[in-house]
Amino acid sequence: MRNNIEDIDKLIKETLTQEEAKFYNKLDEQNLFQMFGGLYQGKLKWLMVMVNIVMVAWFALFIYCAIQFFEVETTKELIKWAAIGFFSVMAVGLLKIFAWMQMDKNAIIREIKRLELQVSSLSGRISN
Repeated sequence: MRNNIEDIDKLIKETLTQEEAKFYNKLDEQNLFQMFGGLYQGKLKWLMVMVNIVMVAWFALFIYCAIQFFEVETTKELIKWAAIGFFSVMAVGLLKIFAWMQMDKNAIIREIKRLELQVSSLSGRISN
């Protein structure tokens, strides 16, 4: 299976111009850190910065609630701080899920661009 993929990649690279080949190589699979860095590029980088600021604020609230939880003595206060802490942890989790979904979206868009380039390259080769 791997040989077929390498053969297809070789065939595609042969049909591409030098500029298209550079673009194709840039669309290669990314590691986790490159994907995370990709969140802060493009039109929505301001949104990701805001998401991270809000995430840090929710986490700070969780830390504060945890400290308060261990300092209070009444059951009513324990329940109050535990509920606020639980809600803040849930908010952090949801914001992290949003970030992971954005990373997945970027990976899917990159793969679609690779497919578009491959289709146009192969159709150009077939028509010749």
